[in-house]
Amino acid sequence: MTQILKSSDGVLLPAERSSLKDQIMGVARFVPGPLIGLIVVALVLSTLSPYFLTTRNIVNIFSQVSDIGIMAAGSALVIITGGIDLSVGAVLATSLMVNAWLYRYGGVPFPLAVLAGLATGTFIGFVNGTLSTYGRIQPFVATLATMSACSGLALFITDGSPITGFPDWYTALTSIRVLGVPFEAVILIAIYLIAAFWLRFRPSGRALYAVGGNEEVARLSGLNVQRIRVGVYAVAGFLAALAGVIVGSRLDSAQPTAGVNDLLSVIAVVVIGGASLAGGAGSMLGTFIGLLTIGVLRNGMGLLNVSPNLQPVVIGVAIIFAVLTDRRSRF
Repeated sequence: MTQILKSSDGVLLPAERSSLKDQIMGVARFVPGPLIGLIVVALVLSTLSPYFLTTRNIVNIFSQVSDIGIMAAGSALVIITGGIDLSVGAVLATSLMVNAWLYRYGGVPFPLAVLAGLATGTFIGFVNGTLSTYGRIQPFVATLATMSACSGLALFITDGSPITGFPDWYTALTSIRVLGVPFEAVILIAIYLIAAFWLRFRPSGRALYAVGGNEEVARLSGLNVQRIRVGVYAVAGFLAALAGVIVGSRLDSAQPTAGVNDLLSVIAVVVIGGASLAGGAGSMLGTFIGLLTIGVLRNGMGLLNVSPNLQPVVIGVAIIFAVLTDRRSRF
């Protein structure tokens, strides 16, 4: 037990200073590094813009990042297992276009068309997982190939033309609110809560960390590594397609290029959230904090009229800073 010493005039002596420093460092270990960064960014932006901390603006942030956040949840699961999925944005576009084409030109009832779009995203994710496990193709290469194929397919389905004219109830999904919270934000939070519970409390969820930490040890422990990896890629594909449903409702149209430019944002969210690209580390809490960080940065730069050409530079600096300062934080 450390002895606390104090001089007669109340000045801290070296022994007490050392003890206080240890206590502060001990508390700091339990504070997520990305959370500290998020708080700092929010404080800075709140001083620079009087509109930043308004209720309306905070609600807008959640609405603006809901599609990216849903994709990032699936990508985080893939990265925890030691893989990577570069096709999430293209999967969003393809599934959305399949959904819209079946409804507009195929005569399929819209609910069934939505299910077909979700099934398309899940199937593409299954293909990604199969290629990178049973096909023994590097995940980077496999998902890069499917990204290219899906991007072309989304354009081919309607020859690059958007599709409009959806049911009113569908476009209302992103305009209705539940207790003042946008419904798309409710979906986002629900997905993260379910994924966080699964990762922390279910054996099949904990298995993802085992696979990402050491694949051979996981296999010798009796885990079906290939099935686990195929499964998480399929989940990532499904969530990308679900994000496409959100985007289509928000825009009231299906754009063949929707989501294609969101890949870097998705990867940034996961990395800023503390996940290791080597696998075996990461969490939904960290990913959600990373999502809010990206959302706050984008929103704040918009309020401050920062040039859109400069915004990616700021995001890039944020990624580097997060990686350098969060080496010891693993969720």
